[in-house]
Amino acid sequence: MMRDDAALIPLLQALVRIPSPNPPGDTRAIAAFIAETMQTAGYHVQMLAPPQKPEAVNVIASIGQGAPVIMLHAHIDTVPIAADEAQHWHVDPYAATIEDGRVYGKGSVDDKAPLAAMMRTLILAAPHAENLNGTLILVAAAEEEVGGQLGTRWLSQNGHLPHCDFIIVGEQTHNRVATAHKGVIRATVKATGRSVHATNPDRGINAITAMAKAILALETYHRDLAQRVHPLVGVPTCNVGVIRGGSTANAVPDSCTIELDRRMIPGEDPAQVQREMQGLIAQVEVGAAQLSIGDFLVSNWFNSTVNTPLAQQFLACVRQELAADPGPIGYLPGSDAKHLTELVRGEMIIFGPGSYEVAHAFDEFVAIAELHATAHILNAFIQQTIMDRKGM
Repeated sequence: MMRDDAALIPLLQALVRIPSPNPPGDTRAIAAFIAETMQTAGYHVQMLAPPQKPEAVNVIASIGQGAPVIMLHAHIDTVPIAADEAQHWHVDPYAATIEDGRVYGKGSVDDKAPLAAMMRTLILAAPHAENLNGTLILVAAAEEEVGGQLGTRWLSQNGHLPHCDFIIVGEQTHNRVATAHKGVIRATVKATGRSVHATNPDRGINAITAMAKAILALETYHRDLAQRVHPLVGVPTCNVGVIRGGSTANAVPDSCTIELDRRMIPGEDPAQVQREMQGLIAQVEVGAAQLSIGDFLVSNWFNSTVNTPLAQQFLACVRQELAADPGPIGYLPGSDAKHLTELVRGEMIIFGPGSYEVAHAFDEFVAIAELHATAHILNAFIQQTIMDRKGM
C-alpha cells in the first residue's frame, strides 16, 4: 500500500501554478496538463467543453471495465483573486509556496488538493490495469465555482458520464465523509413607490420604507426557519445580502431592491420554497407601494447515505487512517454532487483534505500531512475494492 508518495506535493504545486480563476473560467491550460498526465499514465482521456463556452474544458480519464464503476470527481476552476485580496497574501498566490508544513496558493485546498490526491491514486493504480475488477474514472470539472451548469451538469445531461456504483466528490471535509449539503435559492425583491421632492415627502410613496417592512418580515421568516432541522447540516436560513435604493437624500425614493440568499436543507422542495417566499412577500402590508419577488435561481441540495458495501469500505479506510470517527458529517457549502445524483446507482460522498473556511480567502493553504492522509485513504479504498491484489 502507498504511504508517503514523493510525487504528490510536486503534482499539487504544478496544478496551483496553472491559474484557473472563474470568472473568466478558462480551464484550457490546466485541463491540457491533467489530460497529458493521465494519458501518459495509461488512461483513456477525453477533453470536453460546452459549445456555449468552449474555453471551459473538462477532463474525463478512465481505465478498466465493468462494475463496480467508481468515480473520483474534483473541480479545476478556482475563485478569482479580488483586487483588495491580493495585498493580503504573504506569498505569491500562484507560486505554490511550501511553508510550515503547508502548501499555499489559490486553489491549493479548493479544489486542487483533492484533485492531486485523486490523480496520484489513479496513476498508481494504472500499472495494474489488467487486474482491475471494475472501472475507475477521474472527472476534472470546470465551472463549479459558478454553479456547475456548464461543467458537471453539462457533462451529465449530455451523456458524457456513466452511471456509477460509488462517487467521491472532492471538497474540504478534513478527510471525514460528508453525505449532505445545503441548497440555495437566490431571489430579488423589488419595491416600487412614487418619487417627489423631500420638502413634502408625504405626497410621495417611499419605496425604501416599504422595503424596510419586507426586510423585517424576512428576518422573522429567517428565525422561524430554525424550527426545521437536518441532523447533519443544521437549519435553513434566509439572508438579505444586498440592498439598493434611492438617488439623493432630498427626494422620496421610488424604487428599492434587495437580493436574498435562502439556504435549503435536504428534503425541502425548491418549488415549495419559492411559493413560500412569494406568499410571504405578498402578505407584507406596504400601503400604496408595490412589492414583488422574482429572478429565482436554484442550486439544489445533496443528500446520500453510507449503507452500501462500498460506502462502508470507504468509512473503514478513513477510520483506519485517522483513528477517529469517519462520519458521516454535513458539508455546509455546495458542491457538484448535486449535478451527479442521477448517475448514482449506489452512493455518493463528499471527501477531501482541509477546511472550506480557508478556501476563497487570502493565504489559502492545505496541510501537507492531511493531503497525504487523503491519498492514503483513496489508495487503500481502491486497492481493497476493485484491485485484484493477487495479480499485483
